[in-house]
Parts: sequence; C-alpha cells; structure tokens
Amino acid sequence: MPIRQIEIHHIHKLPDGSPSVLTAAAAPLPLSEPVENLLADLNEAYNAKQGKAWGLFHESSGAYPLSGWLKDYLDGGSDFSTFSRSAAEHLQRLMEESNMATGGHVLIAHYVQGMTDYLAIALLHHNQGIAVTEALNVAPALHLDLSQLHLAARINLSEWQNNAKSKQYISFIKGKGGRKVTDYFRDFIGCQEGVDAPSETRTLLKAFSDFVESEDLPEDAAREKTDTLVDYATSQAKIGQPITLEELSGLIDEDRPKAFYDHIRNKDYGMAPEFPADKKTLNHFRRFTGRAEGLSISFDSHLLGSAIEFDEDRNTLTIRNVPTQLKDQLKRAK
Repeated sequence: MPIRQIEIHHIHKLPDGSPSVLTAAAAPLPLSEPVENLLADLNEAYNAKQGKAWGLFHESSGAYPLSGWLKDYLDGGSDFSTFSRSAAEHLQRLMEESNMATGGHVLIAHYVQGMTDYLAIALLHHNQGIAVTEALNVAPALHLDLSQLHLAARINLSEWQNNAKSKQYISFIKGKGGRKVTDYFRDFIGCQEGVDAPSETRTLLKAFSDFVESEDLPEDAAREKTDTLVDYATSQAKIGQPITLEELSGLIDEDRPKAFYDHIRNKDYGMAPEFPADKKTLNHFRRFTGRAEGLSISFDSHLLGSAIEFDEDRNTLTIRNVPTQLKDQLKRAK
C-alpha cells in the first residue's frame, strides 16, 4: 500500500466550551514502517466497521469547500500540506459549532492500493495502557485505539476523477449514536448519500433466490451457490471493495458465467453493476433446510416472517407466494 503523502494534526477541544486549539503538522510524515503499519491497521479497522454509508460530494461551495481544495491539490495547484492544513482548520471550525464534537488526532493520507488512489481521513483517539520499560518497570503508556474508530471517511480518488456518474466514490462511518453525532464530520467531508448498501444487498439476495428457484437446483447445488455468494460478498466487504455483478456471476456458475448476470438484467432488478456489500444484511442470509418421510423443504432465511411463517406451538409452516412450478404441479394433481 504505497503512501504518497500523510500528515497528522491535533485538535485539542475540551467539553467545557473553551476554544479549541489546532496544532498543525509542519510537514508530511517521513515514510517509515510504523507509518505504513498505522495506515494498514487503520484500513483494516475501517473495513471491519459496520454502519458505513456510500455517496458523493456536494458541489464545492463555501459550506462544502473540501472537494475544491482536494481538486486543486490533485491538479497540482497546491501541495499536500496546504490542502491538509486547510482541511484540518475547516474541521476545527465545524467542531466549534458542534456540542457533540471532541478533539483528537486528524490523520489525512493519500495512498495507492492496487491501481487505485485513495484519500483517507480519520479522527483518532488515544487510550491509556500499561507498558514494561527496558528497566523492567511498569509505566503508563498511551496508544492509538483504532477499535474506537467512529469518525472516518475514505474517498476513491480514481473513481471520482474518472467516473463522473458515480454516486459511491466516498464511504464514511454513519455512527451508532444517531446522525447528529456525526453530522458535522459528514458536513466537513461535504458528502451526501448516493447508494443504499443495505437495500442493494437485499435486492441482490432477492435476485439470487429467484435465480435458484428458476433453475430448480438440487439442494446441495443451491447451498453451494449460496455459500459462494456470501463468501464473495463478505470477502469484498472485508477489503473495502464493492460487489461486481459480472464477477459474482462467474463464481456462482463457472460453466455458465453469464447466467446469473443475465437473470438480473433480464428481470430488471435495478441494481448498479457494482455496489458495496452490507455485512449486517449478509449475516442474516442463510438457507433453512429439512427432509423427512418424502418431504423436502428449503428456503432462504430472509423469507421467514414474510413469505413464510413458522408457528412453533402448532409446529406448522405457512407458505405464501407458492413457486409457479410447484403450483402448476399441485393444480395438475388436484
């Protein structure tokens, strides 16, 4: 993960209402193994976070100046330190206006992963720990606590610059404490939501269920394809990369790599060719199966409570929207 430029500033802000103080970096950090490890750990912690949103920049303005400064830096009109300091000063001003904002170390990094340029911005906090000194004494020690990463964003610079229609080149942590806790940070980035990852993921799972039904697959084959989908989507989320429908289609059926992709396009589910996976939605996607005395039942877990109802007291399943093929067989039998 080559680093082009990285700086860390510090905003000291107490909850007592006193003015904040910005200590800005004098120059970009010299590249070293600890710096590279820090950025790698930050990316890993960021990728693991649930509750992220994806979107795009508002038009650059006095209220949302970051994208304009960033474009100027990328176009060579200013250097990284000028951009980085302007960003830190803007974040400080927004912190002053928010009663919920606390200070911390502001990391801003321009780096490359694969063939793609990214900008990461994160507010980092320390935690008190214990260390053993060279003299074998025990002493207090501060360390960065990436497990408490609540305010961070990542901008796919290559996507932003090369795909004018994209609505998902920015990802940011929405936060668990409600929108107002993180509103000031989202305003600092100057972004708006463009892709609903949970909705897109639910649509993908619905399309997959329809595909499995239309293919009339044996249970073992259906389970294998389900595992392939979940494993692929989960691994993409883990590394912070989107689901690509064509790539997924090829994995689901290697003999007919376009089958699932064509099913999605022909049925017009309205999905983008690429979109971020929502891990929480994926975690709820399972297949329930059962077989006994000539009866075989299999369905995806997300159908439970909607198309399928389970009455534990009466030990019954109620199935709505009976599959067309099964319904035709039942009609003929009747």
